[in-house]
Amino acid sequence: MAFPFSVLAIIVMQKYTLLRENAYLCAVNLKINTMKRLFMLLSLFLALCATAMAQLHYHEATQFKVIGRPVPDASRVYTRLPDSLKGKVRDALWNLGQNTAGMAVRFCSNARQIGVRWKNHSVFNMNHMTATGIRGLDLYCLQDDGQWVFVNSARPGGRLANKSKIIDNLDGREHEYMLYLPLYEDIDSLEIGVEEGTGIGNPRMALPVESKPVVWYGTSITQGGCASRPGMAATNIVERRLNRVVVNLGFSGNGKLDPEVAEVMAKHDAGLYIMDMLPNCTSDLINEKIERFYTILRKAHPDTPILLVENPIFPPTRFDSEMRKEIEEKNATLAKFYKKFRAAGDKNVFFVSSAGMIGTDNEGTVDGIHFTDLGFERCADYMTPIIKRYLKE
Repeated sequence: MAFPFSVLAIIVMQKYTLLRENAYLCAVNLKINTMKRLFMLLSLFLALCATAMAQLHYHEATQFKVIGRPVPDASRVYTRLPDSLKGKVRDALWNLGQNTAGMAVRFCSNARQIGVRWKNHSVFNMNHMTATGIRGLDLYCLQDDGQWVFVNSARPGGRLANKSKIIDNLDGREHEYMLYLPLYEDIDSLEIGVEEGTGIGNPRMALPVESKPVVWYGTSITQGGCASRPGMAATNIVERRLNRVVVNLGFSGNGKLDPEVAEVMAKHDAGLYIMDMLPNCTSDLINEKIERFYTILRKAHPDTPILLVENPIFPPTRFDSEMRKEIEEKNATLAKFYKKFRAAGDKNVFFVSSAGMIGTDNEGTVDGIHFTDLGFERCADYMTPIIKRYLKE
């Protein structure tokens, strides 16, 4: 059966219209897909630009000034004992001497962001001290009035290698910074990161003052146990308050009057020596070793003030009669030698009572012995005016 021409024409026109509509829809879809692709590419480009803008460029920290080094000429920057003592001192003492307590990196920068990458020697933990205090870092910024103000801390992870952005959205002006190193761990490497195009360099201001430092010898408490972060150790608090370097020679459980440590101390032209080792000593050990330790310092520096610090009155002594008796006995033994040194003509040795050093409310420690941040603040409040009084400029 043949279709009339008019019907055939209508069918052709319908087919043509349908093809045009399909072509139009395809073109629209193509444009939409193209726009989507372009939008995705633009978003990716902007994200990459933002990432590039926020990308930190890292600088080896040893190219900047590292303060508080007990052994400035050691082969390793981050050590507190000279290479010559390896194998000569007790292993425990040597290992603690590799911890970076009291050291800090000084630098200035106009960066808007500051980050750090560092590698600890081990993933060391204790059940009474934070990981940030043990293995982390603390950043401080110098203010116009000469005071150091806490910026933020870099908290370590559960691995040897750590990375942390400490602060963001800074004002872009040049500031002086001090980065405190871990209290209870070694550092194998440390880098400070700032954005590309911003400056970082050695400090323009010589603060804290490095000449005539305070050299503080002691125990785990001196080393910083158990501050929540490095900047809260008493030695570091006092350093900021005095704006003078405090060399930390605290050795956890090992402040036992080793003469080799006295030799390390004596190499410093100190403004003041502090002997604060009684928590690790018995009365017998004091009787046996203190005179030799003191004599090493005094022969090298006849006029430099030396502070002999009593054992802190630990909170449990309020209840534990045996602990109270032991501490009283040690403090009496220290007082005996103080009187002996003074009687021999030394007018620059001084005795520091510990009464009220960490308060009288039985707060201030985490475990009855090691100081919390509260205890360290109180200790710094107590010791700072005493140090100021005797410090030799």
